Amino acid sequence: MFAGIPIANPAHAELRIAMIETMSGSQASSGEMFRNGLEYVIGKINRQGGFRGEPITFKVYDSAGTTTGAAQRFQEAVSDNMDLVIQGASSAIAGQLTDDVRKFNMRNPGKEKVFITVGAGAMELTGQRCHYYAFRFYPTPSMWAGALVNAMKGSGALEGRVYAINQDYSWGQDWQKATEELAGPGGYTIVGETLHDVNRIQDFSPYVAKIKIAEPDTVITGNWSNDLLLLMKATKDAGLSARFATSNLDQPGNLANAGLAALGHYNASMGSPEIGDGSFAEEYRKAYGRYPAYNDISASVSMEFIMRALQSVKGEGDVAPAEIVAAIEGFSYDSAYGPQSVRIEDHQFLMPLVVTRVDKNAKYKADGTDMGFLPIATVEPDNLIYPVQDTCRMKRP
Repeated sequence: MFAGIPIANPAHAELRIAMIETMSGSQASSGEMFRNGLEYVIGKINRQGGFRGEPITFKVYDSAGTTTGAAQRFQEAVSDNMDLVIQGASSAIAGQLTDDVRKFNMRNPGKEKVFITVGAGAMELTGQRCHYYAFRFYPTPSMWAGALVNAMKGSGALEGRVYAINQDYSWGQDWQKATEELAGPGGYTIVGETLHDVNRIQDFSPYVAKIKIAEPDTVITGNWSNDLLLLMKATKDAGLSARFATSNLDQPGNLANAGLAALGHYNASMGSPEIGDGSFAEEYRKAYGRYPAYNDISASVSMEFIMRALQSVKGEGDVAPAEIVAAIEGFSYDSAYGPQSVRIEDHQFLMPLVVTRVDKNAKYKADGTDMGFLPIATVEPDNLIYPVQDTCRMKRP
């Protein structure tokens, strides 16, 4: 998958990449997968000669899953003279960091930092919080839900009754809104909705009982981490027969928690180890002891595009922040999954999404089960992208 990344001619320079991520606490496993995905690509490039002849510096800062922690770690990254600030889990933390970067850049012209999120999907990040030095390399809830509805309807798997359950913050609220807006095109009726506290619920059985009463054919959810793991466990315990559709089902533990009830569930992802010659999957397993899934995939797909874009910048010595932005904005690439690019107006990454179905015929099994994620459709970015939001008023140099 990454074997063809071109290496620029040696010319003493250093690219410094900071990852500010949740590396401790209950969400640490999610952060670790983001880290692995980034360092897989960076490590591969360093082994091939680095960036302009020098190894890329990659340093991880633990936000501890809080906006306060992220803000403090950003100041440390500034002190360490990092060029890129990358973040994954939590739209709230992404909002904190993109604002911190914007304010720093306003006060320090010529010393700007570039912010990239590879895992935050809240609409505001490419809306009122958009700015020239920020990029979102992750689909929004409308894109995720759109891919699922498109593929499931096309395969005849989307029946008439849908229930939506989501976390009660920007990400989950956007998922709920997208599910409502897609009801007409998808040909379904929403028979119930739930918004719940984020990562505080230990027992989802009351929520599953409410879902069972509504008798949906499909449950659409943007839940992630413990809120999906525990939801899957509760559905198994309750014998819920509804089909689930989400973008996080390939998070390790979900299929184990759901058991055979997961068969026929649908998942959307930025890629799949099932696509291609298998070399990416085997190399990743050799490095990390598991096949790539979930945040591994979104982080590695994003980082591959970013590094290909930066390698396209001609010249020697350190690369200026404005050059980084221009390179990413102007780059396009035909990946193993299809065309990838960045929309200049709001810096939203445009990529195909792979929709898979939990199936025993998948090559790569998950969680020690006999089930995996079998691709059924690749939905092109033109069918997913949302209009540029009026609230994005990007000021360009």
